[in-house]
Amino acid sequence: MTVEILALDHLYVTVSDLRRSEQFYDAVLERLGFRKGDRPIGGDPHAHYFNRHLQYTIRPARRATEHHDPYSPGLHHVCFQVANRDVVDKAYHALTLIGVRATEPREYPEYNDDYYATFFSDPDGIRLEIVARSRTREEISSSWSLFRVFLNPVAELRARREKAGGSGESPENKRKG
Repeated sequence: MTVEILALDHLYVTVSDLRRSEQFYDAVLERLGFRKGDRPIGGDPHAHYFNRHLQYTIRPARRATEHHDPYSPGLHHVCFQVANRDVVDKAYHALTLIGVRATEPREYPEYNDDYYATFFSDPDGIRLEIVARSRTREEISSSWSLFRVFLNPVAELRARREKAGGSGESPENKRKG
């Protein structure tokens, strides 16, 4: 039996200075359409940012640590997906207006041929990204029921489609017609 995960429900991030991080995330996530709750959990203060799809919560770390290293074991970065490139550009401009140092939005062909994103970091050095929904991500979503293999299913599906005549039509639909 396979269980289908519908979405990432929530992400908890520990921060070294809750007040400083809360100021940063209040400014950033409000501009990205999130709302905020401030209910403590287990006696510890928390800031819960949420939208229709995701909750992003920060809580104080229990002990002091070094600045976050994305190349040590653990979290590398968090990526927020938006509808298209125009929204990435809007987000970039909104971030720079509040003093966030973000990379100029650009294509990253090493990820996908239409991967378009901006990157920035929170006060603890946790890397954050805003990316436009790519054709590859859309293909994965729309073709999910056609995947047959675990490893590299997109490449396998594209090869089947090419073998079926390169029409872009799925082999399953060709058999029906």
